[in-house]
Amino acid sequence: MRDYYDTLGVSRACDAAALKVAFRKLAMEHHPDRNDGCEDASSRFKEINEAYSILSDPQKRAAYDRYGHAGVNGPNGAGANGFGGADVNDIFNDVFGDVFGEMFGGRRGQQSGPARGQDLRYDLEISLEQAYAGAEVEITVPAAITCEVCTGSGAKPGTTPTVCGTCGGAGRVRATQGFFAVERACPRCGGSGQLVLDPCTTCHGHGQVRKERILSVRIPAGVDDGARIRLAGEGDGGARGGPRGDLYIFLSVIPHELFERDGLDLLCTVPVPMATAVLGGEIEAPCLLGGEACDGHCRIDVKVPEGSQTGKTIRLKGKGMPSLRSRQRGDLVVELFIETPTQLTARQKELMKEFAGSCGEKQHPKSANFVGKAKRFWEEVTGG
Repeated sequence: MRDYYDTLGVSRACDAAALKVAFRKLAMEHHPDRNDGCEDASSRFKEINEAYSILSDPQKRAAYDRYGHAGVNGPNGAGANGFGGADVNDIFNDVFGDVFGEMFGGRRGQQSGPARGQDLRYDLEISLEQAYAGAEVEITVPAAITCEVCTGSGAKPGTTPTVCGTCGGAGRVRATQGFFAVERACPRCGGSGQLVLDPCTTCHGHGQVRKERILSVRIPAGVDDGARIRLAGEGDGGARGGPRGDLYIFLSVIPHELFERDGLDLLCTVPVPMATAVLGGEIEAPCLLGGEACDGHCRIDVKVPEGSQTGKTIRLKGKGMPSLRSRQRGDLVVELFIETPTQLTARQKELMKEFAGSCGEKQHPKSANFVGKAKRFWEEVTGG
């Protein structure tokens, strides 16, 4: 007979946790249901179970370590079937109960009762202003609620549900399949443990009706696109008085016509008159801050340095989005777009020509640098 430690592939000094891990791995690998009923797999599976049933029991393990198989195959040992009177279902419930749930009989201490209601999802669009400052929004949500006529029992007023004869009111039935005891919801009563023989005419025996409810949702300041808000107990009501599910609100921030969000920063492109870009000055930029920081208005003064070019960015600290989880604020990043004047008068054109004629390389360093590079490129191509 093969050594139990060798059967599980563990050392004699291994602890209970390592023993359990080894058993899980081998039992999954050699389970008959996963090997199309292969006789070798079935035989190996029995050996694995026998080894674990002995080594997982501290007293039997001590006897085995001292006397070998003789110490566990006597009247008080594992017995002829190799399991010492132990129920293999109990072994699998202990080892696999937290992984496979119902398949192996579920967790110990599991109690039947009214089923919990379903969770609901609601997609809500909000503006960037609402995401910035926070808001209270009312939404209308259709949900299953307890029928007021039968108070959720599903039975016609004056009658009561009867105990299900299939599960005896437990709501679950158990069936043995090979080595396993499979537990599942009772197919006759759906897991409620009761049968409604004379249903309520309002809810037709369901114990619930679907109605629209108006809920107030608080949008916290700083939320981003794709954020989720959970309202506990605002989902569908549970059947037969079971607990309500939850409502999950998924937020979608509508694109803004002025701002683009980048994390906590707000990006805004602002046109700048050419004269202001050349000489320097101030422009007004929109912002979401409001209050005293912006003179009570949703705009803020921005200083434009002399000689600014298109694409230059000016960062205004603390004027961006608030953080959802701290007191930190992002920045407002203003990108300048230098606007070329159009529809000039004859006099304005004359002045522009005079101005252009007076400018040299010092006034247009980038142009001069580009022209130099272009000349070298043309000479290399033409060989001239």
